[in-house]
Amino acid sequence: MSQMNRRRALQLLAALGTTGLAAGCASGSQGTDRPGSPIKIGLIVPGSGPNKTVGDDIANGFRLFLSLNDQQLGGHPVTLLTAEEGDSAKTGLVAVDRLVKEGVLALTGVASSAVLFGIRDAVEQARVPLIASNASTISLQSVVYIWRTAYVLNEPGQALGQYLREKLDAKSKIAVFAPQDTSSQDVIKGLRRGYEQDGRRIKDQDLIYTPNLPNPSKGVYAASIHKALLRKPDAVFCHYAGTAAVTFIKQLYSEGYRGPIYAPGFLTEGTVLSQLDDDEGGELRTLIGRYGIETVLNYSADLNNSANRVFASAYRKTHNATPTTYAMASYDAAQVLDKAIRLAGGEPNAQQVNLALGKVGQMDSPRGAWQFNQPRTPQQKWYLRRVQRDGRMLSNVVISELATLG
Repeated sequence: MSQMNRRRALQLLAALGTTGLAAGCASGSQGTDRPGSPIKIGLIVPGSGPNKTVGDDIANGFRLFLSLNDQQLGGHPVTLLTAEEGDSAKTGLVAVDRLVKEGVLALTGVASSAVLFGIRDAVEQARVPLIASNASTISLQSVVYIWRTAYVLNEPGQALGQYLREKLDAKSKIAVFAPQDTSSQDVIKGLRRGYEQDGRRIKDQDLIYTPNLPNPSKGVYAASIHKALLRKPDAVFCHYAGTAAVTFIKQLYSEGYRGPIYAPGFLTEGTVLSQLDDDEGGELRTLIGRYGIETVLNYSADLNNSANRVFASAYRKTHNATPTTYAMASYDAAQVLDKAIRLAGGEPNAQQVNLALGKVGQMDSPRGAWQFNQPRTPQQKWYLRRVQRDGRMLSNVVISELATLG
């Protein structure tokens, strides 16, 4: 039995007033060394396409929790069944249908907020809880069986908007760049909610929507950037991730922008910084160091708390990579299920687990303590991060806490 499980067993025994029992007693559902009955958990992630790296991180985070807990959740041995998410509601529905037919106790994963919204009704009708581990749209509300361990997409915009309202002069111009999609609309709504107070406004002409291209070609943003820079903005806010983020940052500097960049944290998550760091001649590193990229996110791998020290160390050892917010949220999805399944009793069904999810209380997470709010998303802290050189590499370094939202 792992040390983590042993600590949980002791806490449970203490709560029951049975501290006189041996410390080696297992945490299985029957209170003996015998584990509970085997259960199946369905993991929905993309195995290809633009969201594959996010899907890989989600899978890695969930599997890491299992490996640290004897491949068990709530004292039950787990068989993890993986289904292909694809890139549309149609492919997501196929995944849900297959996993439900295979008798999973719960679902988790889902990299795309559009896919998550598209499978909403199917999950609700199946009455199988889904603990989604990436961002969701504002419109995904009034659900019973869908829980999120990441965040709602307006929250990073709101946290950053509040910060910019305090940091920038009231007359400052902000150029806002984002792809033309629902996720961007949510992020910008949050930005405006946080920033537009005391007479401050982001003008419509300063909102620049670009094609929604996960793998944009060189120069695709150039015309939009050039037009925006004619208005001489004091700051740039942008909402991109992955390859699109790398391409946008390079083209922004190439078009002559020399000022600060602000964004939700996925602008610099995953492999983005390593790709920027590989720039020949080091010009990009120099520009980033001089003018700055600041992002807000619910997690950074350098957070100094005991849960993160365990998680980040184990993740680096297992995957030889720095953990991302995607991996962390999936690790937390497993942790939430572990607690809920234990609360649900010896032979839990999907409906009992869903009820127990509302009773898990505060989670001791690598991001810091959080708990579910009424709409089934975390009430959590948001951190300001600055891209800085950490040794020989660019890294997201936490500067301060900005807000608690949710």
